[in-house]
Amino acid sequence: MKQFDVIRLHDAVEYAVREAKRKSGKETVLLTEALGRVLAEDIIAVKNLPSFDNSAMDGFAFRYEEAGSTLKIAATIFAGDVPEAVLEKGMCYKIMTGAQIPADADTVIPVEACNNVTGESVQIPATVKKGSNFRKKGEEVSVGAPLLEAGTILRPAEIALLSAQGIVAASVVTRPRIAVVSTGDEIKEPWEEASEDEIYNANAFGISALLKQYGFAPDYVGAIPDDRKGTVDFIASLQGYDVILTTGGISQGDADFLFEGFVENGLKPLFHGINLKPGRPTMMGLMGDTFVMGMPGNPLTTMLTVHAVSIPVLYKIAGVNACFHTGTYARFSENLKLRPGRTNMVIGSLKNGIFSPIRHNKIGSGMLTPLAQSSAVAYFGESVSEVKAGTFVRVVSYSDTQRSERNETVNES
Repeated sequence: MKQFDVIRLHDAVEYAVREAKRKSGKETVLLTEALGRVLAEDIIAVKNLPSFDNSAMDGFAFRYEEAGSTLKIAATIFAGDVPEAVLEKGMCYKIMTGAQIPADADTVIPVEACNNVTGESVQIPATVKKGSNFRKKGEEVSVGAPLLEAGTILRPAEIALLSAQGIVAASVVTRPRIAVVSTGDEIKEPWEEASEDEIYNANAFGISALLKQYGFAPDYVGAIPDDRKGTVDFIASLQGYDVILTTGGISQGDADFLFEGFVENGLKPLFHGINLKPGRPTMMGLMGDTFVMGMPGNPLTTMLTVHAVSIPVLYKIAGVNACFHTGTYARFSENLKLRPGRTNMVIGSLKNGIFSPIRHNKIGSGMLTPLAQSSAVAYFGESVSEVKAGTFVRVVSYSDTQRSERNETVNES
């Protein structure tokens, strides 16, 4: 088997994202089914937001030139009313939040900021600022302005924005077809009986759940056969998928047939090994139109590596413009020694701006409980040998759905 030079984590992610091809297919879905999908076309505003001048407060609408006066209440305007302009000198409107402001008023003051409020009149303070609490027609979005661009992930906010335009369906990129594959004679499915010498298939189900959390729809297609021909044939049967994601059996020097099976099916590796702890035995490559992701076999490592490397690549394939993870800064909770010369992944809990390594980073790559106890991961570059308590570090939440156009998650110092 050809030996490959290991690649830095930062470079591996950027290389894989660059080489991944965006899907071009699209379909139309109702907004009720659009959560997590990726827009396939730009959307232009067809309705002003707001669509009419309206009040941001329960209060009184008046002409600014009459601030400092006691004004008679000419009418009360509720949300949904279509009022006419009727103000004479010395008059104002009582108005509710969201109600339309007639053309003869230019300022709104909240009830609690007024003096001598009665059912017939109100004293307006002279200190009010002109145009206060006045939402002008189209000030947020005007007709014809860009609303959302192709490649945007539809989150609740984007779906609300489309709904506010009267849009009930959107053109989205067809989801990539992802095959999740297991390896190993010792693997049993959760519904099967497992002896003390066998283990249950945590990887396939954990990975599938992780991908679904990020808006993908993977298929678990089973386990690789234990013989060479069976492996080659099994892989050949999956070439209709956009992505094949395997776990285990991909380490350089392994006796498994997996890598050779991919090569015999036309695989062109991008890299085979990341200078990462944990996660070194990671392989990615192209097999025709199929992107292949060979992940490590240890459960904790597999989940972390899929999150770090696979998710950005899958977002690129899915047509997302900003496909890299974002991070947030938090204070490190303790002094921690790290082995330099590689990128170290440190998992921990992120609470109230403090990132605390799980079990002081004394964890094994085959464990799952530390992963269940953590909520975020910090990546420390190859030159980092120590992290001091109180240091601000960039951490990435497992549930992070915000995306970035730049790959900047690794703490290099």
